[in-house]
Amino acid sequence: MRRLAIVAVAFLLSSITVAAGTPAAAAGPWVEPGLAAQLATGAELRVNVVTRERADLAAASGAGQVLQTLSRLPVITLRTDQAGLQRLTGQPGVVSVSEDRPVPPVLGQSVPLIGGDRTRTAGLTGAGGVVAVLDTGVAAGHPFLGGRVVAEACFSPADFDYSASSLCPNGAARQEGAGSADAESGQCADELLDCSHGTHVAGIIAGDGEGLDGDDGSGVAPGAGIVAIQIFSRFDSDDFCGSGRAPCVLSFPSAQLAGLEKVQALKQTLPIVAANLSLGAGRHTAPCDSDPRKAVIDTLLAAGVATVVAAGNDGYPDAISAPACVSSAIAVGSTTDADTLSSFSNRGPLLDLLAPGSDIISSVPGNGWAPMSGTSMAAPHVSGALAVLGQAFPGLGPAALEAKLEESGRPIGYPGATTPRLQLDDAALDATPRPGPDQYFHSRGRLLDNVQISANSAMAVQVSGVAGLPAQGLRAISLNVSAKGEGFGSGALAVHASNDQEPDGKALAYDNTRFAATMIITKVGADGKIKIVNRGAGAVRVTLDAHGHTLDHAAAVVGGTYVPITPARVADRTVVPAWGNHQLSTAAMPGLPATGVGQVALTVMLKSPSTGTMRVYAAGDVYPAEANADYPAGVTTQFHTIVKPGPDGKINVHNLGFDNVEISADVAGYFTAGQRASVVRAIRPAPAARALAIPAGGTKTVRFTGVPATGVTAIGFTVAARGAAAGVVSVLPQSGPTTARVVAYPAGKDVVGFTTAAVRADGSVVLKNEGTGQVSVDVDAHAYFARG
Repeated sequence: MRRLAIVAVAFLLSSITVAAGTPAAAAGPWVEPGLAAQLATGAELRVNVVTRERADLAAASGAGQVLQTLSRLPVITLRTDQAGLQRLTGQPGVVSVSEDRPVPPVLGQSVPLIGGDRTRTAGLTGAGGVVAVLDTGVAAGHPFLGGRVVAEACFSPADFDYSASSLCPNGAARQEGAGSADAESGQCADELLDCSHGTHVAGIIAGDGEGLDGDDGSGVAPGAGIVAIQIFSRFDSDDFCGSGRAPCVLSFPSAQLAGLEKVQALKQTLPIVAANLSLGAGRHTAPCDSDPRKAVIDTLLAAGVATVVAAGNDGYPDAISAPACVSSAIAVGSTTDADTLSSFSNRGPLLDLLAPGSDIISSVPGNGWAPMSGTSMAAPHVSGALAVLGQAFPGLGPAALEAKLEESGRPIGYPGATTPRLQLDDAALDATPRPGPDQYFHSRGRLLDNVQISANSAMAVQVSGVAGLPAQGLRAISLNVSAKGEGFGSGALAVHASNDQEPDGKALAYDNTRFAATMIITKVGADGKIKIVNRGAGAVRVTLDAHGHTLDHAAAVVGGTYVPITPARVADRTVVPAWGNHQLSTAAMPGLPATGVGQVALTVMLKSPSTGTMRVYAAGDVYPAEANADYPAGVTTQFHTIVKPGPDGKINVHNLGFDNVEISADVAGYFTAGQRASVVRAIRPAPAARALAIPAGGTKTVRFTGVPATGVTAIGFTVAARGAAAGVVSVLPQSGPTTARVVAYPAGKDVVGFTTAAVRADGSVVLKNEGTGQVSVDVDAHAYFARG
């Protein structure tokens, strides 16, 4: 037999050998509660026995009458009694024993878990949408599918050198029209083959339990149509199936390409929203955009069809299979009913979504029902969800629908990454967010009060449990940093988590004339400390004030998530009198909702003939001890703040100075506990640009390292600027006329400013020099805002 470099790809269920969540056999097999008591009455019952390996099935079969064995899985169905159960519990290869209880089609755990019962109650069933299932065919006459198979095709190559023969009912390599993807005809009717996979997947997507016995559940989109496309072939050689596993069904990539091309053609007449591929192979830690399927996946995406692909069942901690690794596909991993990562699921940064995939009961040929596990079962939950969202938001394309699913998903964290688990009701119905890690909480208090730090030295500062901050689980804080050089000293400060390596960027530049100040977001070390590094030849006086924090775990209440907005100028050359106050109203800030605003991200620029200090705080709150900024006479100063509005939505801008001060203020976003948005992820400060020259009136694009390539809505970053003439560095908005100012720089002097800004589609921001001369800037990312 000829050996070729590219071989067929097995559908993913084949790599699952032990049911997820069952205990190791070494601890004794798991026995379904109540089963032993039933058998003690003298009854005989049907039981399903799961073993560690298929080789263990022979021993298990001696415990009763064999009713069924499966072609691949280490599962056997027996009729047994109390003595048989005792024999099974004594066999080391047995993992679990449970009653083979007849059940109706109950996706009764997975669909409610993702909120699919709520969307169905709301009338969102996926009606008007169609999902293409490229798989082992579909039993179109199954009562769970209700005759909603609207089109069929078969692409099943036959190749003697591969011992492959066609599964198309007509025996040809290609068939189209009614019955061409029937999983109950042709070679799929051979009891030696298992063609149940596609029917199971189709049931998860669009099964409808209405009117069936028990009416215990339905698929995710019970009103959607199904396009059934058979893309598998029969293989009769152990060289491809594995030892002792022939015959089997495998899929050539060429058949997948033909099937995806057929979806493209059908899209012209059918409202197809997604193509589901529960198959794959390989180990990929980077996007596999050289894959031959990339082009047709891109073409489908442009036509309004998302390609949803199972991530694989190898348990890789940092890799997924192909074609899930194609960057334009939606890669889906699996979770359990307990909402934890399935042990078999591939995972890592390339994963887009998680969905339930362990022990999912759905339709199989013969009008039957069966549980299956695998990322193969997770992917159709997402495909069905896209049909539901397509009904809820008919004007949105697949990329926007995917973004809704990712933004609304429940974050599941694991070593190396966090991936959102599908939460369909939140995506479709805009449900209230739940508590979660990295949400933002307002907290104002002094951490360090005019403390001296020696020249060229660092000071560790305890922040956990200080000034009202939580004693445990503190992950990041927003920090107002003020510093003034002793004597004639000038220099810069760096701020970082105590257990991180010192960054080369600076958080603040200071001199001996006033307390320079800025706000940054910084990580907190595992010991609850941060480090302040003085990069000056002389001592410096430092004051630190906390303005907010995030946690590494879900709190008892919902915290704020961040929504970047189109920047808006909410005060423009507004005069605040000496010792006077000006109020900003969130109700008058463009882009902010009428309710639910917890904190506002503001940048304030000010100038006065005299010296003074500025304090920004919630109307109705006690006057804060700390200043947001000291300002010198005749020099433009700027600072960023995250401030809580008062109960009336008002924010005080208080001038503690001997003369009028003129202010301009920009709003860049807001934190809210009332909607799902982005959580705060502080990082070790990462350089994005060094000595970047921006000419007068010019712009430069900055791309950030140290942050994910996708899923980021905004960046918190510093800009250190120095120019021969005075000016302002701003962020050029993606829309609207208002630039968002970052730092005002005087002539010949280093100044650092911090801001939060929405990123463009490629993850970049565009800086503009609004000065009369060239400016040189260093840019460092301190935090990013990720879809929560």
